Amino acid sequence: MSNALASMTGYARAGGRVEGAAFACEVKSVNGRGLELRLRLASGFDALEAEIRRRVGRALSRGSVTISLEVSRDTGGGEIALNRQALELVMATIEELSHRIEAQAPRLDGILGLRGVLVEKPQPMGAAGEEALHGAILAAIDQCLAGLVEAREAEGDHLRAVIMARLDEIAALTDAAERHPARGREAILARLKLQLAELAEAGVALSEERLLQEAILLATKADIREELDRLSAHVAAARELVRQGGPVGRKLDFLAQEFNREANTLCSKSNAVELTAIGLDLKAAIDQLREQVQNIE
Repeated sequence: MSNALASMTGYARAGGRVEGAAFACEVKSVNGRGLELRLRLASGFDALEAEIRRRVGRALSRGSVTISLEVSRDTGGGEIALNRQALELVMATIEELSHRIEAQAPRLDGILGLRGVLVEKPQPMGAAGEEALHGAILAAIDQCLAGLVEAREAEGDHLRAVIMARLDEIAALTDAAERHPARGREAILARLKLQLAELAEAGVALSEERLLQEAILLATKADIREELDRLSAHVAAARELVRQGGPVGRKLDFLAQEFNREANTLCSKSNAVELTAIGLDLKAAIDQLREQVQNIE
């Protein structure tokens, strides 16, 4: 499998012919939690299913994939056969209508000329011909899969740019939170003094030990050092995954969830309106990131 970043969405088609038959196959894929394969094979080609599944598993690791195969066998020079079921249906309809409508009975050549009453059997291909047809179909499946991978990687290049832009935005917001004055010692002390003044005005007397506990609690609640460190680490990890490429969609989705967890905690610990606003901007950027990484294989 390629190390390029790939989406899970793509389409490809291929076809061909051998002596006695023509065929066409198409492959399309959309987002999926794992590798899910649906086969719609022409009648009589179920024997190819196991080999097709093996080839898909070798080319792809994730996505909901549908493969369709149509086969048209040559009929020129083949035997003409009577479709008795179709003939009986026609005769029954003629019998029913004869009691309701006065009309001249249809001629035999007219009945036999109705579509489906006479069918032309395909020319027999023989064992060697069938083997050649199966081999050509599998080659076309490989061609489709190669085209699908190329299409998914082309979409992945676009997603790479979008994801990196979101990661840059998250890094910039993390840096803005890091440098925000509300995280400084002076801001925390000012907040503590304000709360103490409010308690004094309310006539609430606190022991020195209790005051120390309140100060520690306030400082701890306002400390977002761990959240900022983890956000920076997650940005670095996500950038490395995007650089590596390959089937990294699950890992990127997990990181997006971790990003969201840290942003939520940052908002809950915020001791300033501006810092809360940064946290909300972080959540918006993270939501956009996760929306994109869920398209990655």
